[in-house]
Amino acid sequence: MTTQTGSATADALTALSTQPLHWTTDAASAGGGPPLEHAVLEVPRDYADPAGERLTLAVSRLRAADPARRRGVLLAVNGGPGGDWGQGVRMPSRFAGTPVHEVYDVIGFDPRGTGASTPLHAEVVAARAPFDSRPADDAFPLLAEDMRRREEGCRRGGGTLRPHISTRNTARDMDLLRAVLGEERVTFVGYAYGAYVGAVFGSMFPGRLDRSVLDSCVGPHWTWREQFLRQGDAVLRNVRAWAGWTGARHRHFGLGRTTAEVLETVEGVAAALEQAAGDHRQRTLFDGAMGTRSTDRGQWEELGLLVGRLRSAAAEGDVDAVRGLLAGQTVWRPEDNAGELRIGVLEAITLEHEWPGDLETYYADMREFRRRFPYGYGVLRAQPWVGAFRTFEPMEPPTRLERAGYPAGVVVQADGDPLDHYEGGAAMAELLGHALITVEDSGEHEVYVLGGNPAVDEPVHRYLVSGELPAPGLTVPGVTPRPGVPADDERPADDERPDGERPDDGERPDGER
Repeated sequence: MTTQTGSATADALTALSTQPLHWTTDAASAGGGPPLEHAVLEVPRDYADPAGERLTLAVSRLRAADPARRRGVLLAVNGGPGGDWGQGVRMPSRFAGTPVHEVYDVIGFDPRGTGASTPLHAEVVAARAPFDSRPADDAFPLLAEDMRRREEGCRRGGGTLRPHISTRNTARDMDLLRAVLGEERVTFVGYAYGAYVGAVFGSMFPGRLDRSVLDSCVGPHWTWREQFLRQGDAVLRNVRAWAGWTGARHRHFGLGRTTAEVLETVEGVAAALEQAAGDHRQRTLFDGAMGTRSTDRGQWEELGLLVGRLRSAAAEGDVDAVRGLLAGQTVWRPEDNAGELRIGVLEAITLEHEWPGDLETYYADMREFRRRFPYGYGVLRAQPWVGAFRTFEPMEPPTRLERAGYPAGVVVQADGDPLDHYEGGAAMAELLGHALITVEDSGEHEVYVLGGNPAVDEPVHRYLVSGELPAPGLTVPGVTPRPGVPADDERPADDERPDGERPDDGERPDGER
């Protein structure tokens, strides 16, 4: 027998699922490309109380180019958590002119808390700790204090909305959008965090998901802290691949003949930069350059030459030359102005999992990362995060991912993705029984359509349009070739790995599983 409260809840959900969407055409896109339509969807702030306060979601639509062949809607979700402002509603335009656009209405939206949807604000608290890729032990407490203050800023800016900004609620919003659109099921494409959203949606609403593509996945069994830690190893793999390539071209670069020798040279340059400049700034920029430029195969020659020039400039004590060589390198953390507001979705979503409360756990990992993963600011991925000082309790535990009741899909993962470790994508494909497309010798992140790789796009388009899964174990090349610098006549036998190999040396930082 339905209780009065249960009946009121059901009535409220029914009213929300039958709300009309009032579409308006994007005038800017109407003149050039296919017109993008926009609407606003109302969703419950709390799905346990759907008759209560509402949030709004900005929704967009790109209608199927061939209505006679239309097979439904494709819902696309961008990365993050948080993402750039309005990135979600712009997603459908990325599919314009593709075979997917011919047969699907492509739907995008700004997830709750982001963009033109109801925002989750955080108050900006400017960091006090210097930005340092290899912070000394005595800097650790100030880094932790910065994160405690950051969490307090999130609490002040986000208030009682924070616990309602969650992956599970985003999945519920997707199902409500599906119902409002009058669709039995949706096809899904998700990138990075959006791929995780899709896996959660399929686990929560298996009967509502048709075909699905998960691009650049987080590890399905990793906590958010473990995901951050894995980035240190992911970046190092690209640095080691570059070092092996560079060592095979010692005549051109003069940095060493093996991976180990080249990395020893790199470490020597890092130390010399700090000594020559008298502070950590130039060494920090150099560590950043090693991480970011080794990810892009097209910059490998440029990076090798940069290391050599910096070695010479540091040896000569020419600090001006050092600064000029590193002038274009950016740092990870932007300069924030205290008191301003920003979007705080990253800090809300990543707190869905538990974080250690003992700061010594973080400090031990930072020491290990300082030794093993300094490039690309890997140490700062091990430092205390706002989760160590969480000021709210999640309303429910994270979803246990599974595939029970929806068709097998596709996972796309680049073997050198610096943000979402290749192992995470491979584990996601295995867990869900999805076909895995590996993009080899590539540091790309978010590949399908967004990366412009025809070798990826063609089999994924075919799957989404006709349902044909890619061949098992499909591997395709990345879009950025290595520079055409010829290798030395003899490649040393002790070079640590062949080009393109994806080794796993079994090493893991403390606390990582």
